[in-house]
Formats: sequence, structure tokens, C-alpha cells
Amino acid sequence: MITSANCLGIDDSHIVPVDEKVGLAQETKDSFCAMQQAAFQDGIDIQIVSGYRSFDRQLAIWQAKWEGERPLYSLDNQPLDYAILSELERLHSILIWSALPGASRHHWGTDLDVYDKKSVESSGEKFQLITPEYEENGVCFELNCWLSENANRFGFTRPYAHYSGGVAPEPWHLSYQPIAEQVVQNLSLDALAVQLQKSDIGGKELILNLLESLFVRYTLNQGKN
Repeated sequence: MITSANCLGIDDSHIVPVDEKVGLAQETKDSFCAMQQAAFQDGIDIQIVSGYRSFDRQLAIWQAKWEGERPLYSLDNQPLDYAILSELERLHSILIWSALPGASRHHWGTDLDVYDKKSVESSGEKFQLITPEYEENGVCFELNCWLSENANRFGFTRPYAHYSGGVAPEPWHLSYQPIAEQVVQNLSLDALAVQLQKSDIGGKELILNLLESLFVRYTLNQGKN
């Protein structure tokens, strides 16, 4: 049973190691390993780029972007001028590419980013985890096609497969639906608001005022409402 603290990324007791760098919920790990083996038999080497991420880790990413220490990009990957953005524009430009701390699906132990390690290494190209790499002629195109045909068999969906007004397309992002669906139904926005209120997150007042709509638009990826 995933608790509220687990969902917010402030307690990782639901996480087990996949390797020395990556952790997932046990059921997610088991299903991923089964899928990984099936893909390997088809010549696809699925490996994890990122799995569980804590609230503090997500907050560090957020703060670096909020303070202009990391670049901000538009939906079409064009760099934005931090100096001329309003707080609201800055907020949305971050959320297109990075989740709100406490509202990241990576807290849940159900979500992971994947790539085709063998294909990437044989290409000799620098891997960037960007959409063109998963499109036709990209190093992870075969993986993308394989996931479209097979991921559902192992309980995985791709919540950010298409842009709908929220998060930019992330064909690499998988979510273990049996657990993720339960989290979505039971996650408390009040608890999220309390956690954000206690934090030193940039744009706190604006975030809290818009919290419900931000959760629907970006975490659930249901676009503008």
C-alpha cells in the first residue's frame, strides 16, 4: 500500500533497487524485468534512464530552473530568455519539461524513463533523451515501436505520449498503470499543498493558487481546463 508520504516523494519505503542507481516499487520492477526480457528476445535492449525521484531531488531541479541556473525551453525546444519571463510564464515553461515537486509521477515508484542501450551505444552518438531520438531514423525508434505494440501487455502505459496542452511529448516515459491509477484516485491535493507550503520552492504563492489546475494539466496531462 503506497502512503501519502510515498506519493509525495518524502518517504521511499515503497522503493526497491533495480540497480545501484535506479529504484522502483516492487510490482513495477517485476513487470519491468519481465518486459525487458521479452524485448531482449526481440533484439531491443530496454534500460532505465530514471526511476524513483524524491521530493528533494525534484525540488533541486525546480529551483535551478526557477532561479535561471538551468536553461528553460519552449515546447519546440527553443531556448527562452529567462530575464523577460513573468513568474507565470516561468512556471509553465518549467512544467512543460519538469514536474512539480510532490506532484511528479516519478515519486510513486510506478514511472520510469527508458532507452535502447544497445542501439545508442552502437550508434556512437551522444544520447540526449529527446523526442527526435524516438522518432523515425532515431536511435530509439525501434524501441518506441516495440513499446507501442507490447508495453500494455506488461501493465505499462505512456501518459506523456502526446502533447495535449500539458507536458511535452515523452515517448520514453512509462507508467505502471495498476499502481499509478490507484495513486491518482487517492492522492490528496491538500497533503500536496501542505508539503509545498513547508518547502522553500520558488513561486510558492502562485503554485498554491493554481495547484489543482496544475495537477490536472501536467501530472495527469489532461491539458488546459
